[in-house]
Amino acid sequence: MQLTAERRGDALMIRVEEARIDAAVAIAFKEAMRQAATAGDRRLVLDLSEVGFLDSSGLGALVAVMKLLGPDRRLELACLTPPVAKVIRLTRMDSVFTLHEALPDAGQLRHAG
Repeated sequence: MQLTAERRGDALMIRVEEARIDAAVAIAFKEAMRQAATAGDRRLVLDLSEVGFLDSSGLGALVAVMKLLGPDRRLELACLTPPVAKVIRLTRMDSVFTLHEALPDAGQLRHAG
């Protein structure tokens, strides 16, 4: 599982460099996210622009990462491809995660509540 992290404002931006988050990579994804989240950033923005497929295992992995962060930290999703956005909408996870059409800039990150 390939992730790239970059700090912007008060958030850690994490780009998922995989075409799929599915049963085959869900465990590796959770472990990679666990390692990326150790710095304690209050907000993690997950760039999913390269992910073209998300199944129930991948969705479960996203929820597991959100739970790992706890109530004082947030996992936000950005740059969803149409197939991933459809899964998020159909499962009503758009009411659970903050979604961004594009990566927020540093000013938006500092001022977001």
